[in-house]
Amino acid sequence: MPLTTLLDALFPRGRAITVNDSVLTGSATTDDGEVTVIGTTDKIEVGVDHALVLADTVLASTAAHPQRPIVMLVDTAGQRLARRDELLGINGYFAHLAQTLDLARRRGARLVTLVYGESVSGGFLSFGLMADHIHALPDAQVRVMDLRAMARVTKQPLEKLQALSLTSPVFAPGVENYVAMGAVQSLWDGDLARHLLDALRAPADGDHRAALGAERGGRTLAAQVAIAVSQGNA
Repeated sequence: MPLTTLLDALFPRGRAITVNDSVLTGSATTDDGEVTVIGTTDKIEVGVDHALVLADTVLASTAAHPQRPIVMLVDTAGQRLARRDELLGINGYFAHLAQTLDLARRRGARLVTLVYGESVSGGFLSFGLMADHIHALPDAQVRVMDLRAMARVTKQPLEKLQALSLTSPVFAPGVENYVAMGAVQSLWDGDLARHLLDALRAPADGDHRAALGAERGGRTLAAQVAIAVSQGNA
């Protein structure tokens, strides 16, 4: 979905959102009041400069309006694999961005993510995946690691991973598999403004993604293992 069409559908009451170097920042109006909006577009590879802009917007929102919800719109091809970004320590910038979102949550802000394009790797993990609830459009593309890259890292044959991806959502890209694993709570279709309002009103009562993945059959052991570890039985 084109960005302008998406913003019109999400925020029919109005918005003041700017796009600079494929980074979205600003605010918008919902039936329940104002929200801060951050995000990415154009399948951007998120680098240190983008991370700083996103983090600065979160900190400004937290300072001025501690309990104002933050809506994150995601379309990213991952982190920028550039010499400059690596030498500057892109992992530290991503950690800073994640910490600002954690601070916002602890100050009372609701965090809601909508994946409307691509969401890949560190460009997604550092901000979109930090939300209380993560949702996606039906035609969105979600993947943490391409199977070819996974084969290189795990030293497993690509054919083996491709075969596993046919039966296990853990190995398979695609938004439906992330819904099955509980990482994406739901797919939004139809009235996007209504979906957003429902997400903003939903209780933020902890991370239930592992339990949701067990219910949906996408991650059958994660919740059990987490409980065993927390109880000292592992």
